[in-house]
Amino acid sequence: MKKPSAARLPLYRNPARSAAMRVKDLLARMTLEEKAAQMMCVWQKKSETLLDAEGNFNLRKARAAFKHRHGLGQVGRPSDAGNGKNAREMAELTNAIQKFFIENSRLGIPVMFHEECLHGHAGAGSTSFSQPIGLGAAFNPELVELLYAMTAEETRARGAHQALTPVVDVARDPRWGRVEETFGEDPYLVTQLGLAAVRGFQGDGSFRDKKRVIATLKHFAAHGQPESGINCAPVNVSARLLRETFLYPFKEAIQKAGAISVMASYNEIDGVPSHASEWLLRDVLRREWGFKGFVVSDYYAIWELGYRPDTHGHFVAKDKKESCVLAVRAGVNIEFPEPDCYLHLTELVREGTLKESDLDSLVAPMLFWKFKMGLFDDPYVDPEAADRIVGSEENRRLALQAARETITLLKNTDNLVPLNPSKIKTLAVIGPNADRELLGGYSGKPKFYTSLLEGIRAKVGDRVQVPYSEGCKITVGGSWNQDLVTPSHPEDDRRQIHEAVKVAQNADVILLAIGGNEQTSREAWSRKHMGDRTRLRMVGQQQELVTTMLSTGKPVIVFLFNGSPLSIHYLQENVQAVFECWYLGQETGHAVADVLFGDYNPGGKLPITIPRSAGHLPAFYNYKPSARRGYLFDSAAPLYPFGFGLSFTTFAFKHVRLAKKNIRVGQSTQVLVDVQNTGKRAGTEVVQMYIRDCVSSVTRPVKELKGFQKISLRPNDSRTVALEITPESLAFYDLHLKYVVEPGDFEIMVGNSSSDADLQKVILTVTK
Repeated sequence: MKKPSAARLPLYRNPARSAAMRVKDLLARMTLEEKAAQMMCVWQKKSETLLDAEGNFNLRKARAAFKHRHGLGQVGRPSDAGNGKNAREMAELTNAIQKFFIENSRLGIPVMFHEECLHGHAGAGSTSFSQPIGLGAAFNPELVELLYAMTAEETRARGAHQALTPVVDVARDPRWGRVEETFGEDPYLVTQLGLAAVRGFQGDGSFRDKKRVIATLKHFAAHGQPESGINCAPVNVSARLLRETFLYPFKEAIQKAGAISVMASYNEIDGVPSHASEWLLRDVLRREWGFKGFVVSDYYAIWELGYRPDTHGHFVAKDKKESCVLAVRAGVNIEFPEPDCYLHLTELVREGTLKESDLDSLVAPMLFWKFKMGLFDDPYVDPEAADRIVGSEENRRLALQAARETITLLKNTDNLVPLNPSKIKTLAVIGPNADRELLGGYSGKPKFYTSLLEGIRAKVGDRVQVPYSEGCKITVGGSWNQDLVTPSHPEDDRRQIHEAVKVAQNADVILLAIGGNEQTSREAWSRKHMGDRTRLRMVGQQQELVTTMLSTGKPVIVFLFNGSPLSIHYLQENVQAVFECWYLGQETGHAVADVLFGDYNPGGKLPITIPRSAGHLPAFYNYKPSARRGYLFDSAAPLYPFGFGLSFTTFAFKHVRLAKKNIRVGQSTQVLVDVQNTGKRAGTEVVQMYIRDCVSSVTRPVKELKGFQKISLRPNDSRTVALEITPESLAFYDLHLKYVVEPGDFEIMVGNSSSDADLQKVILTVTK
């Protein structure tokens, strides 16, 4: 049978027409039920509606579940079907589901598939790299863009279209279990890496090469400073702080990188939950910023506008029907992850509570991007190509580079590291994180994983003996997904510590792999699945393990693995060398070995302050002038400041100067500094620029990061680094919440951390 010619096709079927014209034509043809269907998603209900017991597509089930032929908006996480689908299997599954909806809905509207892509696609066989907090340590937007472009290609090759990433929350409370998902505590750093991530995911936004996916900014807004550090708790911030710290990364990613989707946050701001906030989702996001994409709900968050018994509720709606009204009026385009509150859409329109035009305005942008992504014209993927692309050796090399750039050297007494393997006979590897898979939250199962122990043994071969002892446990077994967290038993741990001493006594050097794991700091998503902390110290008997190892008199090197800052005062005072690793991804062992033995010079910088204790919170560096006067019996200074990180070489910063010392409001200038590698090894340094408005109409932070550049230098080499100072670098929200630059003096600070001791200052004068 001949295909109808383009002239005889409905306009929305004609690829020669613009996406906007096709949307208008399609919407005019859709019934109310078909529009409502586009605002719904299935995730775990895939097993009831689309899949057989093995997680494969089941046509009989699908026909029964979608017998009315209204279609569906999205399918969540096809990668988790059955026991998890590898690349080829997922591509085959998404093709089958897509074919069903195109052929078995009245208008043939394709579905969109979404996936978690926090640090690589969270699916079987995908490439897994450093958690975002580790990418923050890399201070390298170019690397971040490459990593998320790689993730986009792996995800799209398998048939998915939308990544629920990047997280551009600004993390200002280390007790919060989701710190690892963020790029850190600084709005400027978060913004630069968020821009890079969006560009990596979306490219130029044309989606012509089928290698890109839609990026989803989350969580909108202010999710990163919850009350008491408890996930989903209220966020109590002023309008000025909200705009300058928490909204800024979203605004920039939308206006400068074209982010297409936004996920609303679980929390409330000033008594209004984000999913019910017309001010946030309509006035600010759409009218003020010009956002033309679509807002997705966080999982079950519309339900939580009322009361969700297993976790919490906001009680601004008496039932799911009222929750539906609030979310639609606020501007939430689609409900994730299951048909729930939005099942009331058609009923609410028919009774007159909502207008059909309310649905039209929310459905239209989702259809627009289905057209732009080619889902109406070229909806299928090649399973063989997916098998070839996903988890490739090329992608593995990129993950290794990310891991190397994440590692941050905090202490190195007497240049203990790097180690020279020719001068060591035995290196004892000890600790609960030495031979454990440590990926962090929202992780898939990568093709490859190399533990610290495996990486070191592979590096030294038979040249060095590498005995191992677990030393103690942090928690007993368990995973990020498991609800129950079982602390290790102290007596069992002490027996293991005793065994570790036997291993350590014959070693030349002791390497300790300690810190936290995926259970001790994680997303707390229900009353039974907690993950936020009241303390920042290491869990279990790890402190005793450290003390015992030091008592052997052997040199001790610590590699910390954790998702959130730990108060490691004892380590800072007593251990010779300390590395912060966060979570390094699948190449953990290889990256650690490369750094330990000097094949790679670490250059990571802290993307978040490490406080002395939980009692020192908040500890973020960009505080107000009256905020850190001091404590009785204790210092108010951090243990390690934001932006700090050592190297195996040394750098000198000289001749800090301004291209122009005096500028007018609206003009720009540069700060320049000469940086020299004064050591004996090649290395990287992050040149950081901080700015302070000396006198202003409202109080301003003592310093704010406003520019940085990562450079590589060989021994004795020098480079002049120029960092731009634009009007945006100097602007803030004044007494009337207007974004302005006020005339006056500005301190321009340049150095390699946020600590005053590491910064050199010059004064810029701005006149009218």
